[in-house]
Amino acid sequence: MQPLRGILFKVLSVCMFMAMASLIKAASADVPPGQAVFFRAFFALPIILGWLAIRGELRHGWKTKNPIGHFWRGLVGTSAMGLGFTGLGLLPLPEVTAIGYAAPLLVVIFAAMFLNEDVRAFRLSAVGLGMVGVLIVLSPRLSVGASLNSAETLGAIVVLMGAVLAALAQVFVRKLVATEGTAAIVFWFTVTSSVLSLFTVPWGWVAPSWPIAGLLVVAGLLGGIGQIFLTSSYRFADASLVAPFDYTSMILALTIGYFVFDEVPTRTMLIGAGIVISAGVLIIWRERQLGLQRAQQRKATGNIGG
Repeated sequence: MQPLRGILFKVLSVCMFMAMASLIKAASADVPPGQAVFFRAFFALPIILGWLAIRGELRHGWKTKNPIGHFWRGLVGTSAMGLGFTGLGLLPLPEVTAIGYAAPLLVVIFAAMFLNEDVRAFRLSAVGLGMVGVLIVLSPRLSVGASLNSAETLGAIVVLMGAVLAALAQVFVRKLVATEGTAAIVFWFTVTSSVLSLFTVPWGWVAPSWPIAGLLVVAGLLGGIGQIFLTSSYRFADASLVAPFDYTSMILALTIGYFVFDEVPTRTMLIGAGIVISAGVLIIWRERQLGLQRAQQRKATGNIGG
């Protein structure tokens, strides 16, 4: 393990994904979300294929034993991506980022429901705290006085739905890792997203200008690079160590939102985001403690057996 290298790759992946989201947001007024999903997925493929070639897995790394599993993961994950991209065109970048933090919280619940994972009171309490934070972020958009027809309210609902689907996609990934390698999971998600996004053509694809097309192509390339950095981070450090660095995305979102999109965060959004981040860190800390306990138990059992 090389923890500092793992943390570096994790932070770089967050930077790539946030830059990608910013480019998608900048192009959102000119192209529909489904078309943005296509650019994000299709132009990530050369990066993914190059990565497989460097790792010597170009011939075999993409092979799968569970094509149906990849399809369902791709369908749910692509839908989540499309909803997230829709939200980027309707809400400030920091707000989309904060609501998106609901996904890892919901993974805890879905893992208990669909994977029979043991979830105890501490993690459930942390999830509950985190969802309170999400509701605080959502409150101005979903309050009694808010118009259900407003773009901001629609954006809040869409981004929250995207977070739910993103959490479900992570459950599918947890199932896939039992039989599939990381390279296959990354490759087939990219391919599936590219194909599925084409089904949105009847909903109004456009011929983008060259500058907008350039933004979308770069977004796809950054998405592919970010995926490689993310995957590499878990090769060099434990997931529980690098996971908290996901929340550096809020710093980036606030900075980019303010200086690029002239978005000033509200006090309510900042309070809610802070609560969600605190809950996420508590869950990660608890996972790390449980992991250490299991490792000590295995070590003790091994010593007894020896």
